[in-house]
Amino acid sequence: MRRVKPKKYLGQHFLNDQHIAMQIVESLPIPPFKVLEIGPGMGVLTEHLSKIPDIDLSLVELDTESVDYLNVHYPNLSSKIIAADFLKMDLSQYFSDEFSIIGNFPYNISSQIFFKVLEHRDLVKHVTGMVQREVGKRLTSGPGSREYGILSVLMQAWYHPEYLFTVDEHVFTPPPKVKSAVIRFTRNDVIDLGCDEKLFLRVVKTGFNQRRKTLRNSLKTFGIVAGEAHTQAILQKRPEQLSVEEFVELTNIVAASL
Repeated sequence: MRRVKPKKYLGQHFLNDQHIAMQIVESLPIPPFKVLEIGPGMGVLTEHLSKIPDIDLSLVELDTESVDYLNVHYPNLSSKIIAADFLKMDLSQYFSDEFSIIGNFPYNISSQIFFKVLEHRDLVKHVTGMVQREVGKRLTSGPGSREYGILSVLMQAWYHPEYLFTVDEHVFTPPPKVKSAVIRFTRNDVIDLGCDEKLFLRVVKTGFNQRRKTLRNSLKTFGIVAGEAHTQAILQKRPEQLSVEEFVELTNIVAASL
């Protein structure tokens, strides 16, 4: 069967370096009880993943041409190949207990993949994936960094972030116009943030939507009553200066003012 043609509208850039593929797979925490690979394409990661002893591997692929290719080249995985859009999947229908996610994530939906992970954080124990370097930095950067933003805070509220390594453009077909990054997230021990989680999301998004303003100004719509000096000090900061814990504290301040 001929090779799959990369499709621009799907954000496909196929990795063609086996050494890097092996590095990515080796970054997956062992033992991987159950693993879901997103966007396997022509199986450059699948080849190495399928050789891990006792792995329970599933693949989700939207591109029908890639699905056909995978069925031919990995017949032993045919029952585990899910022809679907990951973003529209109800993961609880496929996984009843914890599993890990891995993949060379399509660049045009990489951020959406992590929002999906957050929705299923009680099931997704690890995420190891390749994204655009800019996205990788944004996801793993801490407070005080220019890259630190909404998704940084949300992911780091529930996961421990790691920026593993950078990948050059020339190891892909077709080569992207940017460098890539392999990052890893491991579920932390947080069960309850200690605040209203829906309000937490609103506070984080509202703050970063006007990131050049102090939180006192960007959160005016919440009608915060500035009380003690500590509260005033938080409100004088800009959103990129706050840790996850401080955003939780800020959310509770907002809740008390509503």
